[in-house]
Amino acid sequence: MKMITVAGPPSSGKTSVIIKLLETMKVNPERVGIVKFDCLTSFDYLRYEEVGVKVITGYSGKTCPDHFFVSNIEDAVRWGLNSGYDFLITESAGLCNRCSPYINGIMSVCVIDNLSGVYTPRKIGPMLKLADIIAVTKGDIVSQAEREVFTFNIRQVNNTAKIINMNGITGQGSFMLAKHLSAARDVVTLKDMKLKFTTPAAVCSYCTGETRIGESHQFGTMKKINFDLD
Repeated sequence: MKMITVAGPPSSGKTSVIIKLLETMKVNPERVGIVKFDCLTSFDYLRYEEVGVKVITGYSGKTCPDHFFVSNIEDAVRWGLNSGYDFLITESAGLCNRCSPYINGIMSVCVIDNLSGVYTPRKIGPMLKLADIIAVTKGDIVSQAEREVFTFNIRQVNNTAKIINMNGITGQGSFMLAKHLSAARDVVTLKDMKLKFTTPAAVCSYCTGETRIGESHQFGTMKKINFDLD
């Protein structure tokens, strides 16, 4: 079973890119499993169901979305193998920009859209920096100059990834994406494999439900700004 990890900011077009990719690859939808990781809510399962692809959606809720991902990814692989899928694709949205859901040796795709602002590539962090492939969407509704500046800023963060301009409506670019993803690794287990980046080192009182403000209510790993107060 080939495994592909797709991540990107909310509404960047991840689901559209994945659906166009599957159409281009002409794979049997019944041989593909999608695991969608999100924080609070998602309606993307409706789009996957329309094309006949089985999807499992998990919500991190009050827990750190990055910890939630890594706590469940091995079971996701087991689910894909037990279901007899040829492809397992994980889609992650709503993860903080502090880390990334990528695993060493597993093909990783970051989806980012031109409308998010030319400096957005410098703000996303490891999710963009550590991707093998960067799919850039919505380039058809910005100017050539904006596209070039956007690409330049991507290269300032990640100068090794393949950059593919994608159109989630027409499917333009999906052939090139499919070509690169044909080299995705076959997996039977994630045992002894490692994340590309460490998850946030934060377990504090607010992580566990505290709402009161003040140092007397703050425990665990906290980080403070130096305001140079007396």
